[in-house]
Parts: sequence; structure tokens; C-alpha cells
Amino acid sequence: MLLKIHAIYQLTLKKLEVLDGIPPLLFRLILAPVMIIAGFNKLNLSNEQMIFPNTLLADPNVVNWFGNSDWGLGLPFPDLLAFLAGWSEFLGGWLILIGLFTRLAAIPLLFTMFIAATTVHWHNGWFAIAPTNPDTSAAQVLEWLSIPGAQASLDNSLEVGERLDKIKGIVQEHGFPDYLYEKGSIAVINNGIEFAALYFAMLLSLIFVGGGRYFSIDYWLKKLLTKES
Repeated sequence: MLLKIHAIYQLTLKKLEVLDGIPPLLFRLILAPVMIIAGFNKLNLSNEQMIFPNTLLADPNVVNWFGNSDWGLGLPFPDLLAFLAGWSEFLGGWLILIGLFTRLAAIPLLFTMFIAATTVHWHNGWFAIAPTNPDTSAAQVLEWLSIPGAQASLDNSLEVGERLDKIKGIVQEHGFPDYLYEKGSIAVINNGIEFAALYFAMLLSLIFVGGGRYFSIDYWLKKLLTKES
């Protein structure tokens, strides 16, 4: 009986392989716009006051942020690193979007996300947006498992909720609540590693699985090269 169930299970997985290109496609569609615009904003590409080839270099403000140790990242060689980060994101994002050299393009982006998480977001904890209700916070699960720092996160949720209630009270009394909330409710940006970690996981997955079946140029190039050989 168990052997029969196992055989049916394996047969089902085999038939579903035709769909295994969908997850990497979705990852690519999520990642590509984020990386492209991040790289675009690190470079001088949109600066009409710059002349070629300076338009290919990193934005001076980004360079200053990379190099300044007081209010920035304090990294060495900020001109070079900002240039490399900008083009890795901009060019790599387009390559990931069309699924060309997907694994290769994902490698520098993986390092970029790691550096962003550890240098920019790490001290802010996990959450990108601070939760306001400890009962629905993911930290509640970590508290059940006695993970250090989980209770502090839950306590922070209570404080964030109190502050948001005060902000909403002020807006309700003195502001224009219908106009201000028309596009969505207000939130406290925690700026933690959440998004960088999720993007890191997606990029790591692309390194292992590539651009995916049918929906990437890599797939068709591989079929063409295999056929010719």
C-alpha cells in the first residue's frame, strides 16, 4: 500500500514538473523592478546636467552616503562600491527580468542584499514596518519558542500602537483624515532587515534553480545549445 502511494506521489510530481518554471518566474517579476529602480537611483543616468560618460557613474550623493562614517555607511572606496552596486542592481535587474544569465546576475545582487541587511537595516531588527498589535505580530511565535528579543519586539509593538493612536487622534482633531487616509492608513517604518532578507532568499533560490522552464531566455538557450551539441 505504501509503495503504491509513493508511486502515485512520484508520478504526480513528474507531471507537475511542467509547472516548475512558475515559481522562479514569480521571484524574477518581484525582484527585477526593485533591483532596476534601486540601481537607477544610485547612478547618474537620469541626471540631465551630466554629460556622457559621467552619466554612467554613481550619483555623488550616493557616493557620499557610501563613504561617510558619521551619517552613512562608512565604506572604503565609496566611488567604486557605489558604481558597482548601482550597475549590479540596474543591469542585473534587467537580466533577471528576461531570465538571461540569471544565476550569474543573482550573485552580486545577493551580496548587495547581504551588505544592505547588515550595514543599513540590522540595528533596526526584523520588521520593515513596525507591527502595532503584539497578538498578531510574527514575534509572538518566536516568544512561544523563547527566542531572545521576541518579548522586546512585542513590547515595541505596544509602544508603536500607542504612538499611532496619538497621531491618528491629532489628525482626527486638527487634520484632514478623509484626505490623509484616502490612499491608505499610516504606519511606522521600522526599516528592519525583512525586505532585504526576503530578497536575499529569492536571489539564493534563483542561483540554485536558474530562470526557470519556458519563461526565461536561459531555458531556450540551453535547449538550443544542447540540440546543437
